[in-house]
Amino acid sequence: MITSPSDHLIQILHPKEAGSERLLTRPFCTLIILVTTVIALAMTVVTTSATTLVNGSGATFPAPLYQRWAADFHQEHPDIVVNYQGVGSGAGVSDFIRGLTDFCASDVAVKDEEIARLHGNVLMIPVTAGTIVLSYNIPGITQLKLNRDAYVGIFLGKITQWNDPAIAKSNPGITFPDLPITVVTRSDGSGTTALFTGHLMTISSEFSDKVGFGKSVKWPTGLSGKGNDGVTALIKRTRGSIGYMEFGFAQSTHLPMAELENKAGAFVAPSDATGSLTLATIVLPENLRDFSFDPIGQGTYPITGFTWLLLKKEYPAEKSAAIKAFVTYALTKGQVVAPQLGYLSLPSPVVEKAQKALNGVK
Repeated sequence: MITSPSDHLIQILHPKEAGSERLLTRPFCTLIILVTTVIALAMTVVTTSATTLVNGSGATFPAPLYQRWAADFHQEHPDIVVNYQGVGSGAGVSDFIRGLTDFCASDVAVKDEEIARLHGNVLMIPVTAGTIVLSYNIPGITQLKLNRDAYVGIFLGKITQWNDPAIAKSNPGITFPDLPITVVTRSDGSGTTALFTGHLMTISSEFSDKVGFGKSVKWPTGLSGKGNDGVTALIKRTRGSIGYMEFGFAQSTHLPMAELENKAGAFVAPSDATGSLTLATIVLPENLRDFSFDPIGQGTYPITGFTWLLLKKEYPAEKSAAIKAFVTYALTKGQVVAPQLGYLSLPSPVVEKAQKALNGVK
């Protein structure tokens, strides 16, 4: 009997009838053909669609915001995928210098020697800002003021008990427990550490001599955790602990934050309002690098700073267009989102300077 191709049946071995064959009916064959066709078409779409991938890494401080921006941006630009990994400022700059990423992020302005390693082919653009807070875990204590001598002494390992007179004198009416202080710091190279140590170094010559400034320093006391999230986790489970982290991490995990004494002698709590007031006092130079570690002003919060993206001055055309589109989004629509996640929107003059600098990317 002669059959047409459309009448051919597919033969398969039935699993329960070893050695025998069972014929499939034409409807089942049609279903298999249909599914196969759909899969093939889907694979064609995936392999032929033009997607530009932009990879970045660096500071954990702004990582939640950058990842939110990347997701929102992708909704508007489905042909561009931005991938950002929070690995710490130090590791991010290293990745960028080695050519492993398209951009990196740092919570501290890079120095001339780091720019030289890139042969000058780099631009620094501030895209957001934030505050570094001191969060703590002291049973029964929900409000805490720390004068400058107290918080410098704690991180030098000189003040070791929570009922120390240096702490008590700024907190009248509060009875502190006779509880050892456990300092929690960062174990990885971090712009958060650089901003914090820059502040401590500026207000204390002893700290400058004994610990110094940097993305990674040798702390004289305490435990260490990787990333802002690692520090947060250690504080939450360690009674008597205190550590530094970005405001958004403390806010989202409901950790209490200390009021710190500023340069004017006022105790100021970290908030969007006090952080924004501080940013308004900082005038960025033309190269957009700032090292203001102890801002002036009665109501300013003392540990506030910008965080930057490091971009190459030249990319392949497609990559350049994608990166400029993403950073433009960050500097415009992205600023509206920033306060929702605990970050500070950039002042308008800073946005204008950043947009002008972005034009230098080719």
